[in-house]
Order: sequence, then C-alpha cells, then structure tokens
Amino acid sequence: MSLIKRKKNGWMDNFFRDDDDFFKTWPNRWNVGEMNIPAVNVSETEKEFNLDVAVPGMKKEDFKIEVDKGMLCISAESETENEEKEDDYTRKEFNYKSFKRTFWLPENVNADLIEAKYKEGILKVMIPKLKVELKEPNKIIKIN
Repeated sequence: MSLIKRKKNGWMDNFFRDDDDFFKTWPNRWNVGEMNIPAVNVSETEKEFNLDVAVPGMKKEDFKIEVDKGMLCISAESETENEEKEDDYTRKEFNYKSFKRTFWLPENVNADLIEAKYKEGILKVMIPKLKVELKEPNKIIKIN
C-alpha cells in the first residue's frame, strides 16, 4: 500500500471556503467557460443601431431574438452529445451552452423592422431608427 500526498490548498480545500474572495473568482477556478456571456459591440449610424454578438460554434437555429415591452432579448441554447464506443467501454459526453442578453431599446427605433444575420461566429442585429421630426422650439411671446 502506498500513501498519496494531497496537495494543500487544492480545489477541495477551496470548495468549502466561505470568504468572498473565493466566490468572486469561482468561475475561473472551475474553468466553466460555458457560463460566459458573449461580448457585444454596439455601433450607431444615421439610419440604425448595430449589435455584433460574438458567439462562435453555434448555429442560427440556436438563437431566439424577441422584443417585449421596449426590450430586445437575445438568447441561445445549444446542446451537443458525443459518444465513443470501443470493445470494452462506452463513453458519452454532453455539452450544453446557453446565454441571454437583454437591451433597452431607445424610443426612436422601429422594432417591427429589426433584422438579424449569423455568419462566421458573429450574430449581427440591425435595429433601424425612426425618422424623428424635430419639434419647433417654444416661442416666447413678449408682453407689452
């Protein structure tokens, strides 16, 4: 029989810690890359707002984009299953990815004409602006 030395301050020691420092870094310690929220670049032109969402490895069927009560919600779910069979064993691995991002829409957008495209790992959402007529400034009337 041989003894196995356990490394101090290993993952099991950290599992039962209750200090705030541990929980701030929890996703990094567990290497949970699937819980990350994708990066979004927002740009604006005269005619529209553009959102570029970095979501590589997904298919356009994985996405759901909806507008509800002035909010744009972009979400996705993806599930994969790999199975490896050999003579004396079978191994299955499951992978599940999901995210949800929500954005307040400004009043000057036309939610009915929002379009989206997915190409090469980037989801592009185009949000057209409404033509807003500038109101005439208040007229001050001089009293005689």
